[in-house]
Amino acid sequence: MNIVILSRKRTLYSTRRLIETAEVFGHTVQVMDPLRCNLVIDRHKPSMFYGKDEVANIDVVLPRIGTTITDYGLAVVNHFDMMGIPVVNNSTPIARARDKLRCLQLLSRHDIDIPRTVMLRNPQHMAGVLEMVGGVPLILKLLKGTQGIGVMIAETREAVESVLETMWGLGQNILLQEFVQESKGRDVRALVVGGRVVAAMRRTARMGEFRSNLHRGGSGTVVELDETYQRVALDAARVLGLEIAGVDLLESN
Repeated sequence: MNIVILSRKRTLYSTRRLIETAEVFGHTVQVMDPLRCNLVIDRHKPSMFYGKDEVANIDVVLPRIGTTITDYGLAVVNHFDMMGIPVVNNSTPIARARDKLRCLQLLSRHDIDIPRTVMLRNPQHMAGVLEMVGGVPLILKLLKGTQGIGVMIAETREAVESVLETMWGLGQNILLQEFVQESKGRDVRALVVGGRVVAAMRRTARMGEFRSNLHRGGSGTVVELDETYQRVALDAARVLGLEIAGVDLLESN
């Protein structure tokens, strides 16, 4: 099978591991930088060039698109789909998962438990909003971001107001989210593939850090998930339409 991995660099850990595993199973792997993909649209059929070479003879595409190139990366993913080449995941589920507000809206609509979350833009509504999410401390999140980037904790109302003023001044919308005290510095990451939970780990933040992301210095321990955890992870992936997903689960009382 000829596999294309969409990634800026083949040396990135996740990209490198995908290459190693695919080659173990005898597949041919090509890493393509999305920003070097030129998309051609005409009245007959879409095509694509990678530099000067036309893209052809590909069996499946695995997108690994960084948040800094989301828009162009999703256009490339969608173009592969238009060319009739299977993509795992395709552009719509990736876009849903990248937008934290849209993701939470979909999970809420399908009765999947989430921390209470508010988005506002009028500072005069601050007092009521703080009460809605249980007061401080609370979590503030940019709408887009991965690996813990753009996620902050505010211990006081003054800190919340300062962050909001700064982010609004930069043209950023931001979410205010209930702080789940018993989950501070830890969560469970479930890996869903093809409608099954194939692996899971409990992540723990490093000393002095509230984010458990491994990119922020956290550590992970392999765990076996019971039926309740697995059902929530599978439901979340299904609602977003993701064939492959890393689902983060917070544990509360």
